[in-house]
Amino acid sequence: MKSQIKGSIKFSLTIAVITFVLAAIFSVVSSSLLNQVMWLIGLFIVLLIVFIGVFFDMLGIAATAADEVPFHAMAAEKVPGAKEAVYIIRNADKFASFCNDVIGDISGIVSGTASAIVVLQIANLMGQGDGSSIHITLSVVLTSLVAALTVGGKAVGKFLAIHSSTTIIFFVAKVIAFIEENLKIKILSFANNGDNKKR
Repeated sequence: MKSQIKGSIKFSLTIAVITFVLAAIFSVVSSSLLNQVMWLIGLFIVLLIVFIGVFFDMLGIAATAADEVPFHAMAAEKVPGAKEAVYIIRNADKFASFCNDVIGDISGIVSGTASAIVVLQIANLMGQGDGSSIHITLSVVLTSLVAALTVGGKAVGKFLAIHSSTTIIFFVAKVIAFIEENLKIKILSFANNGDNKKR
């Protein structure tokens, strides 16, 4: 029990640090990009950030809904991505925490900040400053649009994640396997996963 609590605390602290670093990177990069491009491209960047949040939310749910049984036979036949899929499903709580809480929440926060920058750009283009009626209206409209796309997108993502969890996880696992094999970037660790120690 104590080891589980320690492991949980260690994971929570790790996730907190990762979230801090990624949030800082996302914020700096998005703000830098938005301040250097026209509002239309800025709007596209905002929508892209929203899509990233929706996509990772879907991945997190798919991991908790997927069944590892179909991947055992594939792993035995050394099908690329099969071992990674088993690992993801066996560690669904941590995988979902990273996808939903870290990437998902960061995307939500950054998309709000990015929206504010785009709104100010449009208002300035129309000759209206910060706090004007045009600026307030644009802010309400864009914020509502981002919220609607986020909620609607996550609803669709949840449906796909629940009904196509195996397909989604296998796709992600194959991408991870490709990256680890060809780019030599370690994303998943099999050290504590019994049968999955060997690639």
